[in-house]
Amino acid sequence: MFTALAVMQLVQAGKIKLDDPIAKYLPDYPNKEVATVTIYQLLTHTGGTGDIFGPDFDAHRPELQALKDYLTLYGDRGLQFKPGSKWEYSNYGFLLLGRIIEVTSGQNYYDYVRDHIFNPAGMSSTGNLPEEEHVQDLAIGYTRGVPGLGLGPAPGPGEHVPEQSNPLRSTAGDLPYRGTSAGGGYSTVIDFLKFATALSSDKLLNAHYTEILTAGKVTAPRPGSTYAFGFEDETTRDDVRYFGHGGGAPGMNGRMSIFPASGYVIVVLANLDPPAADAIAQSIERRLPVK
Repeated sequence: MFTALAVMQLVQAGKIKLDDPIAKYLPDYPNKEVATVTIYQLLTHTGGTGDIFGPDFDAHRPELQALKDYLTLYGDRGLQFKPGSKWEYSNYGFLLLGRIIEVTSGQNYYDYVRDHIFNPAGMSSTGNLPEEEHVQDLAIGYTRGVPGLGLGPAPGPGEHVPEQSNPLRSTAGDLPYRGTSAGGGYSTVIDFLKFATALSSDKLLNAHYTEILTAGKVTAPRPGSTYAFGFEDETTRDDVRYFGHGGGAPGMNGRMSIFPASGYVIVVLANLDPPAADAIAQSIERRLPVK
């Protein structure tokens, strides 16, 4: 959400155009086919740019410290599918957006989101400091997955997995060097509420661009869900609209949902594997008044 918002701030300022290809902002990008993907396609996960997690990530994790390091590692890789032909979540696409933010703003990604999103919204406990730096009150993640950034296989329907055979363990040592423009930062429930308030009151974008940012553009896999620019635009079973996003990795799960008509905001963060926070958020959503 923060990365998409930052892009739209630069669109509002006239520094980025949604129909422009990656090549306009990263002219030296190694794979020329990938360089034809547009900003719009990156924002909607329809560019076919793929993920980052897997053997290459595991082998090079300590070296991946700046956003440009990811482009060095994955820049020769081709497309996963024809751009615009389907929706498939792409962490790499949002790393590309982060690098484009750096080039067009003249700031590194972390300074930009701090100066233009976190500070204006009053989010004093949100950031992306490297794992080696001290962050006050930072939670430790606990997972039942295997070592590395991959969750273990989910139990089948009706299958019970004894906890003693898959015990909780800390994710310390498994994490990337720091959060990126694709996710992985830290925050608090209160800071996310401040973010929702600032966004909904057009403090971070004007009303026109806030609507463009959060309004669904393409159909996403989950029933009743469309994808906007870094935001999921969905409706409840009672046909009440809400938008926001969730995220998860071993030992961490979070979700924020904003209900624009009623003003309700749901924020749940957990230091456990998904769906720890998602399940609670869904339970709250089912109990909210329609109006």
